[in-house]
Amino acid sequence: MFELSGFQRDILYCIADLEEPYGLGIKQALEDYGGTEINHGRLYPNLDTLVDKGYLAKSSIDKRTNNYELTAAGRELLAERREWEAERLPETIAQ
Repeated sequence: MFELSGFQRDILYCIADLEEPYGLGIKQALEDYGGTEINHGRLYPNLDTLVDKGYLAKSSIDKRTNNYELTAAGRELLAERREWEAERLPETIAQ
């Protein structure tokens, strides 16, 4: 997990939460979470990096839209991160 940026981790969490994780839907989820606009030049290269690292699978919905899904490695990475965070947070914060 340490090889990823915070933005890349946020992308993985957003994709895990979306029923149909496609580019603009992921962008909207990130903007809702962060309260700031995410430009395409930032989002899509990071999605491609996560695909290249094996954490996401990319498929085509139509000629202009791609779907992104967590791979087993991506789900494992998020589970490891949640465990790591849980070990470090005081119980009062974790609840």
